[in-house]
Amino acid sequence: MPLTFHWFLPTNGDSRHVVGGGHGSPATASGRDRPPTVAYLSQIARAAEDLGFLGALTPTGAWCEDAWLTTAMVSQRTERLKFLVAFRPGFVSPTLAAQMASTFQRQTGGRLLLNVVTGGESHEQRAYGDFLDKDARYRRTGEFLRIVRELWDGKTVDLSGEHLRVEDARLTRVPDPVPEVYFGGSSPVAGEVAARHADVYLTWGEPPAQVAEKIAWIRGLAAGQGRTLRFGIRLHVITRDTSEQAWAEAHRLLDGFDPATVRSVQEGLARSESQGQRRMLALHGGSRDRLEIHPNLWAGIGLVRGGAGTALVGSHDEVVGRIEEYHALGIDEFVLSGYPHLEEAYWFGEGVLPRLAARGLWRHPFAAPAAPAVQVPFTG
Repeated sequence: MPLTFHWFLPTNGDSRHVVGGGHGSPATASGRDRPPTVAYLSQIARAAEDLGFLGALTPTGAWCEDAWLTTAMVSQRTERLKFLVAFRPGFVSPTLAAQMASTFQRQTGGRLLLNVVTGGESHEQRAYGDFLDKDARYRRTGEFLRIVRELWDGKTVDLSGEHLRVEDARLTRVPDPVPEVYFGGSSPVAGEVAARHADVYLTWGEPPAQVAEKIAWIRGLAAGQGRTLRFGIRLHVITRDTSEQAWAEAHRLLDGFDPATVRSVQEGLARSESQGQRRMLALHGGSRDRLEIHPNLWAGIGLVRGGAGTALVGSHDEVVGRIEEYHALGIDEFVLSGYPHLEEAYWFGEGVLPRLAARGLWRHPFAAPAAPAVQVPFTG
């Protein structure tokens, strides 16, 4: 199976510096360098589309613009790029979410993917009126996805669950195609939900040995449900013509981290309820030392940003090598980003993707199929 690559729409703002935020922490001041206007986000989306990224992840939370509304607008300025829309099940009814997804598919020609985010921070959830604890939120997510999937199958749904209740729920028009569901989480209850309902399990960019453990864990749970999943990884990327150039860029970004901002962000993230976030923090321990935690895997981003905090850093060939290493573990989809997102899309799209194509690991998802050879009759 050829590898799939997605890019990222920075709806929290963009910059030549790292824009912090996420997991309950606000976007840093650098996010104002390039505001997340529809015009700018559309520029990134069109570049990603041309370069060969299949889709673009759009985040969710108080730190960024709303993903549904933003992608609906950006979709009208693109032609083929899909949108991996992150959303939180506790903020919208399952029947309405199923209807929204169906509408999105019809109005965009089937360009919706869904990233279901249960929400790891109770204090942020409470700001939206959600007062369940973390495990209860995951159990509600399971009920939510059960309802949504049955509605997408054209069924009439009656469910009285622990957290959700619907009666005679149905869709007038089901989505075509049905959106794929992307889901991540490191806790036991998250694994159970993923095994039952996800199409693609996403992990943040941990070292390969830890990623292999996660894949084996989820595969085993899914097999118990009679299901198989695909696996994806969320990473930043800094790729250049030479390794020295790439690491110089990483060090430039690191030099831009204000020590007070690092302390503030780390103190906030240390209170996170998310096991995945705690695993990210453990990779660097809040220190600027020893940030290369595996060859070409750099944990510096996580000093000022919640969520995905690691980057592939190196020459184009070195980054290809790391992608092949993760692929050998079972990773087929890569959700990538870089600062600034417009320029870094070109560095990766022009430097790495052609090398992967030459190895037979990737092909442009929007390229026209090659025309069959025409047999010219011999007349001589």
